[in-house]
Amino acid sequence: MRLTDCHNIADFRRLAKQRLPWPVFDYIDGAADDELTKARNTSAFDECDLVPEVLAGVGAIDPSLSILGRRSALPLILSPTALQRVFHWQGERAVARAAEKFGLWFGISSLATVSIEEIGSLVSTPKMFQLYVHKDKGLNRSMIARCKAAKFDCITLTVDTIVSGKRERCMRSGFTSPPKFTPSSALSYAIKPRWALDYVLREKFALPNLDTHVSAGTGEAVSIADYFNTMLDPTMTWATAEAIRQEWGGSFCLKGIVSARDARRAVEIGADAIMVSNHGGRQLDGSRAPFDALREIVDAVGGEIEIICDGGIRRGTHVLKALGAGADCASGGRLYLYALAAAGQAGVERALTLLKDEIERGMKLMGVTTPQQLDRERLRWR
Repeated sequence: MRLTDCHNIADFRRLAKQRLPWPVFDYIDGAADDELTKARNTSAFDECDLVPEVLAGVGAIDPSLSILGRRSALPLILSPTALQRVFHWQGERAVARAAEKFGLWFGISSLATVSIEEIGSLVSTPKMFQLYVHKDKGLNRSMIARCKAAKFDCITLTVDTIVSGKRERCMRSGFTSPPKFTPSSALSYAIKPRWALDYVLREKFALPNLDTHVSAGTGEAVSIADYFNTMLDPTMTWATAEAIRQEWGGSFCLKGIVSARDARRAVEIGADAIMVSNHGGRQLDGSRAPFDALREIVDAVGGEIEIICDGGIRRGTHVLKALGAGADCASGGRLYLYALAAAGQAGVERALTLLKDEIERGMKLMGVTTPQQLDRERLRWR
């Protein structure tokens, strides 16, 4: 299978599976427990039908909109994700350049494999930083200060990782950061020589946003579960979130909201946006899908805070359904991670080209010329 054979996100997933060692692929693809929530994140969109209008005069359309005060060419954010240079040697640099080429918001993680400073200087496109709150308060302050200096546009505080979900695929494979060659996984790495040579011979693995304070998780192999359970602060409260917002002083988003009550609290502490998200189904299996929770959250706080539907997006029509249900925009991680793993920057650009085409085609077939025209009258639940 070649990059030109990829015509949708599912195709990129297949190509990524061909090119990655199975422990690495399973880290991207896997989720918590029985992976029911991960599956529901996408299947929830199947419960809703789009209602088109014909003869609407859609010769010229404009899919752009404003997200947190910055213009985005599409109603889509490339969500921050960790460890990207493990999946492809170009890592976050490839995603940043692709996002800039398409005029999109994108984010990097506290566990990014490229530094805040490099990303800040690399591209001018709007950038968010996904902050994991560590027990080491000095590390938290350091990352916030570095984001200020690098002129990031938003800090996105992840609120659903005070303990790690049970990622059984990673438990079976022994996946660690950085990847560790074990007897059970050695053959998997050996039969993917292109990946193995890139990993061994190119830039040494590092987590440069942590390495000023943390050794475990940078050069020392540790599982993601152990990292979350030992390094992150389980005592976080709403007061913690409000204090981080005040220290940061810029656009502030909470990622991991799936209830109307928590959305209301986000408004009360002065957050600018929420990402309705369950961490890609990687934390609490059996929790609600973002699209399932979206309408009640919109009813509770719509118009008071920007609402981003994060997770499960695999098609341009999923983006249109999220907007119709009341989200200000949509976002996703796996939708570009599969493409990154399959072919680096070229893969991400092809994936974004396909999603852009699907969004624009869908708008025309729906009879709308701007994203703002999508509302619940354009949707029907089965």
